Amino acid sequence: MLAQHDAPIIAVATAPGRGAVGIVRVSGKNLNAFVLALCGRALRPREATYMPLRDATGVPIDQVLALHFPGPHSYTGEDVLELQAHGGPLVLQLIVAHCLRVAASHDERGQPLLRGLRLAQPGEFTQRAFLNHKLDLAQAEAVADLIDASTEAAARGASRSLSGAFSQEIHQLRDALIHLRMLVEATLDFPEEDIDFLKQADAQGQLTRIQEHLGRVMTQTKQGALLREGIRVVIAGQPNAGKSSLLNALAGAELAIVTPIAGTTRDVVQQTIQIEGVPLHVIDTAGLREHPDVDEVERIGIERAWDQIGQADAVLFLHDLTRKEDPAYAAADAHIEQTLQARLASHVPLLHLWNKADAQSIAVTQLNAERSFRGQAKATDLTLSAKTGDGLPALRQALLDVVGWQGGSAEGTFIARERHVEALREVDGHLMQANACMQAQAPALDLLAEELRLSQNALNTITGEFSSDDLLGVIFSSFCIGK
Repeated sequence: MLAQHDAPIIAVATAPGRGAVGIVRVSGKNLNAFVLALCGRALRPREATYMPLRDATGVPIDQVLALHFPGPHSYTGEDVLELQAHGGPLVLQLIVAHCLRVAASHDERGQPLLRGLRLAQPGEFTQRAFLNHKLDLAQAEAVADLIDASTEAAARGASRSLSGAFSQEIHQLRDALIHLRMLVEATLDFPEEDIDFLKQADAQGQLTRIQEHLGRVMTQTKQGALLREGIRVVIAGQPNAGKSSLLNALAGAELAIVTPIAGTTRDVVQQTIQIEGVPLHVIDTAGLREHPDVDEVERIGIERAWDQIGQADAVLFLHDLTRKEDPAYAAADAHIEQTLQARLASHVPLLHLWNKADAQSIAVTQLNAERSFRGQAKATDLTLSAKTGDGLPALRQALLDVVGWQGGSAEGTFIARERHVEALREVDGHLMQANACMQAQAPALDLLAEELRLSQNALNTITGEFSSDDLLGVIFSSFCIGK
């Protein structure tokens, strides 16, 4: 739930741990008396003042830079005081404690200098910026996304969203919808008029243009969600197919233990890498097999492997070329593939990787020839060598292709979240219904108006103009404290 936002708040705004500089931030309404008592002087707005910050006995806690940002010209829209000190955790906690004491002290009228000053909750400064209309909800989310960005492309996308690029697209769609709704409502309100508002204003053309614009925004938003969320890729296959070697090759580091002993990998090993700025969360799992030698620990590892497969955005089914002629191995592979097809959702791509090409060059040639002859060659079949790296560039590109990454348009991509994608899908569904209403032999204008209203409401959830307190509470609680 949303925190009470009437009381002033304080927090350390820099990351925990030691550092050269640490910041304590205070936000509230009318901080003038508090600033005067704390600093011993009035501060010029938005001008840094270097001064000692003294405790109740007059002993300096630290030398600080004090900056006062009177509202509404501040990050939160309220008065904001920032104290920049040396970045030791103890120093910053002493400053916070001193600020709380000063706030609780009384003025000449016996009133607290800053009534109710309390420690801020996660994301509460940005929450106030949203509530005071300094940022819309998409921009507020971009603040957290910029902090959390794991790639350069994600950071640039978050910066574009923070500057309002995503919000501008949503506002353009909303304004076009409002104009179309106005025409429909006018036709409903004045049915006796001779003028057909909808035909004269080309309402059908307007709706088509809105749908086309929405399609472009949806494409960009899906790209932005990929930048933020990344791709969860699970490597699956029988023991000793080279799954751990492939993880190490993709990561460029020896993360997983590699031995010729079946069942070496018994738990999940994960590493995040990036391809063209898209984060890839690559997960190595225990070898999938049904064998009497499987002990309890390996059995648990296999169960966890299937759990990870069920959560994957893409699955790499690794085959061992050196054992492809072994009937028992081929039968086990066929059983795993059948199980994968039954368990995986239809939208989750399954890539077949034929590993150990370095040890089986003749077999690779034969395999490719057989596939061509039988017409079985697929874009999802790749040969590679985790040992030498041959085929890895093609695998990286295939992963981007199957999840729909469009690298050529990445430069203009804004960061986005899965909730934005879902909201736009909802808008698309309502506009499709609206289009059906408009093209009917006898258009049901009341239904058309309702579908357009629901479309606008779904758009408004993205920027926060129509959002529940529960949703806002979930979003801001994921922020770091002090932001």
